[in-house]
Amino acid sequence: MNIPVADSNLQLAQQEFYQEIDAIAAWWMTHAQDPLYGGVYGKIDNDNKVVETAAKGAVLHSRVLWTFSAFYRTTGNMAYRQMAQKAYVFITTHLMDDSHGGLYWTVSRKGEPLHTKKQVYAIAFGIYALSQYHLATEDAKALEQAIAMFQLIESKALDGVHGGYFEAFDRQWQPLADMRLSEKDSNMAKTMNTHLHLLEAYSELYVCWPQPQLAAAIGNLLALFFRYFIDPDTHHLHLFFNDRWQKAGSLISFGHDVEAAWLLQEAAGRIGHIGWQQKTSDNAVAIASAAAKGLDSDGGLWYEQDAVSGLMVKEKHWWPQAEAMVGFYNAYQITGNNNWLVRATRSWDYIKQNMRNMQHGEWYWGRDADGAIMQGQDKAGLWKCPYHNGRACLQLLSRINTTHASSK
Repeated sequence: MNIPVADSNLQLAQQEFYQEIDAIAAWWMTHAQDPLYGGVYGKIDNDNKVVETAAKGAVLHSRVLWTFSAFYRTTGNMAYRQMAQKAYVFITTHLMDDSHGGLYWTVSRKGEPLHTKKQVYAIAFGIYALSQYHLATEDAKALEQAIAMFQLIESKALDGVHGGYFEAFDRQWQPLADMRLSEKDSNMAKTMNTHLHLLEAYSELYVCWPQPQLAAAIGNLLALFFRYFIDPDTHHLHLFFNDRWQKAGSLISFGHDVEAAWLLQEAAGRIGHIGWQQKTSDNAVAIASAAAKGLDSDGGLWYEQDAVSGLMVKEKHWWPQAEAMVGFYNAYQITGNNNWLVRATRSWDYIKQNMRNMQHGEWYWGRDADGAIMQGQDKAGLWKCPYHNGRACLQLLSRINTTHASSK
């Protein structure tokens, strides 16, 4: 079988992906570790300046734990396992709420509780990270903790009347007036983003703990996506809903579109449900096609668009570029259409040319509409972590290997 030119380039890029994993890991191990209080610093700017007073987040530390556990599983580098263990210790010592379960949203640099709300999104990342850490180390306690968090979410956050999961609670799992994940989000009871990452977390846990109740929860989440989140006409994702599933707002998130395209399919494959596997595979290309409407001529993916006004947020953030590379390659694997392969290759080219901070390491937060580096953004922070870019490299390595093995 002849390998197309773009595919041949991605074969050559495999070495680049290994190098990128090492470069990302080196930055975090060199610049982000907090030698005094453990874990990683809560905030580092583009020039590698540490903001020592910054809060340390559950999402940040969970994503560091997941990433370095996965890096270790792929490379066998013991330094990555040790970095993962340090993140695990910080999470279990400071971010876990031993009294009421789950994870605090933030703690101080020293590890003292700050914002003690229970954001379901953050706890989902805890499940995701603990599951991957168990796969990397066979640590039985980590698996127990992941299972306990799954059971906690099912008992506290699941809406038994209208279905789906509520966004957030106070420390004692009582309702909150402000449930927003971030200041830019709408204050709504149920969001696509939280459900997507619950699905991701549950499917990761299923690899370690393939129990019927977990498979049922994954199937339920998939059903919610096709019932509410995926627009049957446009195949973009609806982002915000109230508790009764009434849609709010008209924003399109191109990065979430293309991320969901492959994550839904992965979850269906994990539980081995033939019906869901077929449905998610059939829809993955349509969702990736919807996301591709946000592509710029240079191969980069714009951030958001208002579906009603058509107004485009012409910023290119780091994480949609990483997700585009995976989602477009996944579409190529499904269809064999080289146009998807070209899009994946161009995503990687755009990342290499525009996202990597060649002077100070890691990736920039993003680029403005005119191509300038976005100012005042984090290199590391509550949201800026090694997860999207690190995971994309791991995904491409695995997928290119799978594609070439099947073509022989």
